[in-house]
Amino acid sequence: MTESTWSPTEVLPVLPYDEWRLTRETLHRYLQIVGKIALARGIRRNHWWHMTLRNEPRGWSTVELGTARQGPLFTCAFDFFDHVLRIDTDHGGQALVPLADQTVASFYTQTMDALRALDIDPHIAHPHPYDLPDKERPFAEDTEHKIYVSEHAHRAFKVYSQVGRILEEFSASFSGKVSPVQVFWHTFDIATQRYSPRQIPAPEGMDEATRESYSREQISSGFWYGDPDTPEPTFYSYTYPEPKGIEEKALHPDPARWVMARRSHTAYYSYDEARASDDPVGCALAFYESAYEAGADLAGWDHAQLACWDGITDPVLRSEEPLGRPWPERF
Repeated sequence: MTESTWSPTEVLPVLPYDEWRLTRETLHRYLQIVGKIALARGIRRNHWWHMTLRNEPRGWSTVELGTARQGPLFTCAFDFFDHVLRIDTDHGGQALVPLADQTVASFYTQTMDALRALDIDPHIAHPHPYDLPDKERPFAEDTEHKIYVSEHAHRAFKVYSQVGRILEEFSASFSGKVSPVQVFWHTFDIATQRYSPRQIPAPEGMDEATRESYSREQISSGFWYGDPDTPEPTFYSYTYPEPKGIEEKALHPDPARWVMARRSHTAYYSYDEARASDDPVGCALAFYESAYEAGADLAGWDHAQLACWDGITDPVLRSEEPLGRPWPERF
């Protein structure tokens, strides 16, 4: 297989699914270990926002973990320049766990040991992968997943870094309740959600995690690297609950399409299609906006009330043109 090449100046770096699949499988399990630490030690936020990761200039980090009653305050951050997991505390302590030349078992053991050395209780309620083929095998016994190609991991980070900025720009045009742009460790995607105030009755038998995630009507916009069923990086969007007829709504740009995924329709737009366009960022934003409008129209959301173009809610500035002006001089 020929290694793909890319330029650091590209807006959207190339990332063939098959080329980095083995690194992806290892890194996904690393993320799940750190995500479960965040789940155990974070201050719980609505829709599980405390346990997700955030884009940073060098990689992905947890939010600040620990409480006023149970310190220390700490973060766990993946650094894809030095290729380490960096654990920092407000007591001045720091530990580094290498990402390369590790099995999942050794990464798990070293991470747990590093937390203990920093006086942090590393207990994870269920130290197994979530919703992966090897979910019955404890992390501490996984010597199968051990491929970590530094270049592939760095490029994957760069993709999420760029897509994250696109999602931030998209989020700026909405004034309602909106989530942070988050890296979800369980499904290994990056996304943001827009919410309406309407509560959603949970179907009978829905588990606690899903009930919390989908307790409000929402439209999710995101991106993922692909999986065996869809082996290509893809922008996506879906509305929950799905309004009837959404699959008949037009999407933009033209290659975007509705796909039946897990018994509901999801809007897909190929990352490679966006890369090939003259304006990759504009095409991705057009896709997210068309999918949002499709769901919001059918669900009866008030577009005018929720609009926040260029991140402005000031009614005086909103009535003036052009938008996108610099901050007032007094700031």
